[in-house]
Amino acid sequence: MKIHGLQKMTLLDYPGRVACTVFFGGCDMRCPFCHNAELLDGSAPPVMDDGELLAFLKKRQGLLDGVAITGGEPLLQKDLPEFAAKIRALGYPVKLDTNGTHPDRLDRMIRDGLVQYVAMDIKNSPGRYAETAGLETLDLTPIRESVSILMNGSTDYEFRTTAVAELHDDSSFEEIGRWIRGAMHYYLQRFTDRETVPYEGLHAPTEEQMKRWADIVRPYVPAVELRGVE
Repeated sequence: MKIHGLQKMTLLDYPGRVACTVFFGGCDMRCPFCHNAELLDGSAPPVMDDGELLAFLKKRQGLLDGVAITGGEPLLQKDLPEFAAKIRALGYPVKLDTNGTHPDRLDRMIRDGLVQYVAMDIKNSPGRYAETAGLETLDLTPIRESVSILMNGSTDYEFRTTAVAELHDDSSFEEIGRWIRGAMHYYLQRFTDRETVPYEGLHAPTEEQMKRWADIVRPYVPAVELRGVE
């Protein structure tokens, strides 16, 4: 497997754990606000293969206590279950980031005990989902199924939305709240512009907007938290 990035230590990517973050290339969405746009088409040069990463993890046993797998969309990697099993064999719990477009693969990894925490993006309300994902059309059926798998299962998870001033409004979060009513955790992440973001002209919501949107969701999901807001 080709690994396109490695953050050797993070306190942010895996809640409650000192982890490393592994980046895979390739994604089936084209979100205009993506921070990892260089990974979308999988053309970025790999930095190592899975054997090199496993050797790194062996050396870090006792220093790290988790591995976060992200992308791109890591569930596009057909060998991901086998790769995660090797990480689990070293004693590391695995966190998976996903956009929810592959519920069958997500379900398999959960059922096989290969992932201990899932962070799934909720891009927007259903009516603006395709636009926010950078696509002309989008069948939400797989995404709804992934939401159901997480909410009806026993694996720790969070839903999260990257809030962009041009893409979200009050009604977005009213609809999202109704959709994920009763979810375990929901995070509102404030968009931050970077050189790697593929489109210009996008802006972060104000702190007041972020707090208002959290308040809109809170009657449906009490465990709402903000990221990127002091």
